[in-house]
Amino acid sequence: MKEKIRTIIIDDEKLAREIVKNYLSKEENLELIEECTNGFEAIKAINELKPDLIFLDIQMPKINGFEMLELIDEPPVIIFTTAFDQYALKAFEVNAADYLLKPFSHERFNDAVSKAATLLKDKDSNREKIENIVKHIDEQDEFIDRVVVKTNQKISIIPTEQINYIQAQDDYVMLFTEQGKFLKQKTMKFFESRLNPAEFIRLHRSYISKLDRINEINLLEKETYQVTLKDGEKLPVSRSGYAKLKEVLE
Repeated sequence: MKEKIRTIIIDDEKLAREIVKNYLSKEENLELIEECTNGFEAIKAINELKPDLIFLDIQMPKINGFEMLELIDEPPVIIFTTAFDQYALKAFEVNAADYLLKPFSHERFNDAVSKAATLLKDKDSNREKIENIVKHIDEQDEFIDRVVVKTNQKISIIPTEQINYIQAQDDYVMLFTEQGKFLKQKTMKFFESRLNPAEFIRLHRSYISKLDRINEINLLEKETYQVTLKDGEKLPVSRSGYAKLKEVLE
């Protein structure tokens, strides 16, 4: 007997979930194991149930589909279901099993499932595709206004306005915030490019600070500087960081 493709539907709209459920019920090779209404539920379900395939809405409350992808331990094959226009989704055509632009037909659904079934046979290719999606999102030129992090099983949404400073930690960064500190698997380059430069500054190769948290700049010795934040924390400043600070503060 052929093993069924274990499937989860993730969408905050009940009607959208019902449409996918209806199409899915007519496919003998698909088995619906869970449906989720938001990204928090979905992360828990995916990590616990380990589905083969997910139908994932991009625009959801709490955390969106892309933020959710970053927090999954073992990503399954993905079919995006979205109201995004075609132009916005061009970049995902080659990086997901497929995407279904709402509203979509049963025929279009079947086509996407066929592509997913092919991709399921190549787990390495699927992981690479998901990494490419995340990379593409990282390379957008819009400034971020929040960061989503997972600590053990707890998910925290941190508004950028609550970040005091960021410190490099190898392939990760440590976010020092009003709520405590959080480890995030992103690079300093990512944060430097995606945080609003009117609010944040790269002080040093290992430090980014929120500008309004800086209390004073001190000269330690010849061309060696340090900033003191409002909470008393002291951070090193490189030559280029000092030049940027002067430019911003003048």
